Amino acid sequence: MDNNPNSRTARRKQAEAEQRSSRKKAPEKKKKKGLIKTIFKTVVIAGLLFLLAGVGLFTYYASTAPKLDESLLKDPLSSKLTGPDGKTVLYQTGVEKRDYFAYDQIPPELRDAVLATEDARFFKHHGIDFWRLGGAVLANFRSGFGSQGASTLTQQVIKNSFLKNEKTLKRKAQEAWLAFQLERNYSKEEIFEMYFNKVLMSGNKYGIGTGAKVFYGKDLNELTLPEMAQLAGMPQSPNAYNPFKHPERAEKRRNIVLRLMNQHGKITTKQMEEAQSVSVASTLLPEDQREKPSDIRYQAYIDLAMSELQEKGYKDIEAEGVTIVTAINPEAQQAVEKALADPSNFESDTIQAGMTVVDTKTGEIVAVGGGRDYKLFNHNYATDQKRQPGSSIKPVLDYGPAIEYLNWSTGQTIVDEQTKGIKANNVDGRFKGPITMRHALYESRNVPAIKTLQEVGTKQAAEFAQGLGLPMKDLNLSDAIGGGANDVSTMQMAGAYAAFGNEGIYTAPHAVKKIILRDGKTEINLSPDPVSAMKDSTAYMITDMLRDVLTKQNGTGKLANIPGVDLAGKTGTTNYSAGDKQKYNIGRESVPDAWFAGYTSDYTIAVWGGHEKRNEPIVGFPGGRDMPKSLFRQVMGDLVSSKSPGTFKKPSSVEEAAIVVGSQPLKLATNSTPYNMKSDELFVRGTLPEKTFVPEKTEEDDTFELEAPTDLTADYDSDNREIELSWNHNEPDSDDFDGDIQFAVSVSIDGGGAQSLTTTDNDSYTYSNVEPGHSYTFSVTAKAGSVSSAPASTTLMIQASAEEPEQNTDDGDDGDGQDDGDNQDDGSDQDNGGSDNNGNNENNNNNSNNNGNGNNGNNNGNNNGNNGNNNGNNNGNNNNNNGNQSGGNNGGQGNQGGNPNNGGQGNDGGNGGDTSTQNSGDVSSNGSGKTDSNTASTPKKQDTKPDSSQTSSDQ
Repeated sequence: MDNNPNSRTARRKQAEAEQRSSRKKAPEKKKKKGLIKTIFKTVVIAGLLFLLAGVGLFTYYASTAPKLDESLLKDPLSSKLTGPDGKTVLYQTGVEKRDYFAYDQIPPELRDAVLATEDARFFKHHGIDFWRLGGAVLANFRSGFGSQGASTLTQQVIKNSFLKNEKTLKRKAQEAWLAFQLERNYSKEEIFEMYFNKVLMSGNKYGIGTGAKVFYGKDLNELTLPEMAQLAGMPQSPNAYNPFKHPERAEKRRNIVLRLMNQHGKITTKQMEEAQSVSVASTLLPEDQREKPSDIRYQAYIDLAMSELQEKGYKDIEAEGVTIVTAINPEAQQAVEKALADPSNFESDTIQAGMTVVDTKTGEIVAVGGGRDYKLFNHNYATDQKRQPGSSIKPVLDYGPAIEYLNWSTGQTIVDEQTKGIKANNVDGRFKGPITMRHALYESRNVPAIKTLQEVGTKQAAEFAQGLGLPMKDLNLSDAIGGGANDVSTMQMAGAYAAFGNEGIYTAPHAVKKIILRDGKTEINLSPDPVSAMKDSTAYMITDMLRDVLTKQNGTGKLANIPGVDLAGKTGTTNYSAGDKQKYNIGRESVPDAWFAGYTSDYTIAVWGGHEKRNEPIVGFPGGRDMPKSLFRQVMGDLVSSKSPGTFKKPSSVEEAAIVVGSQPLKLATNSTPYNMKSDELFVRGTLPEKTFVPEKTEEDDTFELEAPTDLTADYDSDNREIELSWNHNEPDSDDFDGDIQFAVSVSIDGGGAQSLTTTDNDSYTYSNVEPGHSYTFSVTAKAGSVSSAPASTTLMIQASAEEPEQNTDDGDDGDGQDDGDNQDDGSDQDNGGSDNNGNNENNNNNSNNNGNGNNGNNNGNNNGNNGNNNGNNNGNNNNNNGNQSGGNNGGQGNQGGNPNNGGQGNDGGNGGDTSTQNSGDVSSNGSGKTDSNTASTPKKQDTKPDSSQTSSDQ
């Protein structure tokens, strides 16, 4: 019966077993509860310890805080801006007169604007706004310490008076402690008054009341709501929101202040909208009434340095009694200011210019030209003005990347031809066929530049430019010739070009070297680190090609050249679209922007010329489109005169070889290559072509040979604009020869690829439609069957003293916001207008018939001087000499026909008209109007007037 599970004994045993089991599990629950309690206690203790440590650290920091000083609370500390030595003071802040306004003199609307912007709870806290602080702490946990501030207006007064402008726990602790002390010792009205009169407004202007006088010429009680909002918003970034310099940026800031005023119930929605609709520019003090700090030197450079401090996060540091050490070179700055002050450098009183001069090796900005008659903290044309760069961008976006990424040689063949999908034209309205990259760059041909960008790709081109400090993005084909949406400043261009002259090392251009704090020992280094932006082979090969821009006969930058100085540089001109010309009634030849950027191994200078508003055009050449080249030459000339310039050294990564011009792929030239087909070019070491030039041979080559034509001459007929070729030839004395001799005639224009003209049985040929200003190389080869002779060649340079009118095929804007290559730089940096000109419009210059009607000419003073005939009749072809009065010089006086070098030049002639300027006529080199030499020229034109339709190549 004991085995019965339902017995009383069995049930008792089972109950006892369950009880023992429950006793064993009970300690586990207690153990769990004890662990949680232990963790909680640990966290609480750690928190208390952390809090105590924080309180202790805060107490320590507070104990080391400076004492409140009422004089410092009301007056800003004076900082010094110095030269590189840290001692020569250029400018001192806080020393100008500062208007002080008591609290009750400040209009209530202006108080509301300040508080809505800076501290809406100002009258509710005791120096620290814990509600606002909580939001800032959360933001700082998300984005890092210092990403968002919670400074009250009281804290800002403390920071601007006693503490360094740094984001550290120590400074924040001291700031909070002193703010609490300030609230205990001064009323809210007194603290607001301190802020109002102490805050930096721009440059060395302190106090909102002072700002009212500076920007509006008004007392506080005369300000309108939009003006009050503008002044209240400026202290956040005084120079960045300066309405004189940045009216658009200032207007956005003002509208934010108005929105905050509405949000906090200080103004109605209607008042906000009415105030926001007012243009900032319309409210400002007219420029001729603004303060002129004439006693301050180097104002543009000071402006640049102060703006740089703002951009690097030191917007209030000039109020902290520091020393700001700059890189200025006073001699260079004086040279820039002298050039910009010379009215003879400019075509009008309204045209402007900006210029930046940097040290090629260090990137330090040694001088800056902010504009003509520049006034401190106004619009700075060197740094604030950003415009399309025109052809000056070609080394950066096109040819530099082609060498860097594709290992192109300077002799790389690019076919200059009309291409489907490319709407841009060249300056002369013509295409030169296969030419070298070098040739395309120094003549600034547009189509080759666009083709090069296509080969490189916009992604790689943008990366290359960004490595040189140019923020290029969203590139398209129009950017290849500087006409896209990517605008640049002279400071950015100078920095980019300096890298070409510094073996590919780029250092961001900078004016401020370092800041020395009040203790005189602690320094903040602001000089950026140099970076390798390209291979040294790329830098040197671009530099070598840019030398030709200044020295080649058709180089676009010849006016910028300084003989004896190793210079490299590039021109740039932008154009208007057909729509803009019609909209703004702009002349066909007018352009918005002109550029020149160039460098030696010591200095780099970038110059921009134009007007602040793009729809105000440059209309002429001297002082207009040529002005950047002239300014560059003048300033660089002053710099190299005081310092012997260095030269660019070819690195070991570059090798040189002669190539066959136009060969595809490139072939190395040999001794048998005709000289006019050779060109010495540079290669990245290890990339020389494998193939060489081999003349074609036939079976008949061994039977007889043909002599090259002899006595090849080229004579220019300026009346008909033709070149007459003639030659002689000796037939082969061989029994194997039985046939006719023919002559193949070809021409190469300005060193371009040879173009076949004709094959003729005659020993002469007439080449028509000659365009002055170009070099023509003719080759004549004798042929008999499959046998050819060596070529005979001669070169004739048809000179044009002034630039020639050229047009661009402008199809207008397609409505997408870009001009698709039509509104681009014209190749040689001219307007490329319609096809009505096509490079042949000489405005009848060669036949201007400037008859001197002289009384004293040799053998008839009324003579047509185009041919220099023996009867002395000379027409001079001088557009400047059209008068009929007697006694003048430089007229139509003919020279004796026997002098073969004086065909059309009038000397001491009969009645040279109303001008005394002597310009040569069409020079021929013998009495019959034919040329013995290989040079001809056309008469010089008058300087282009604003309404003239004449344009010119950028030479």
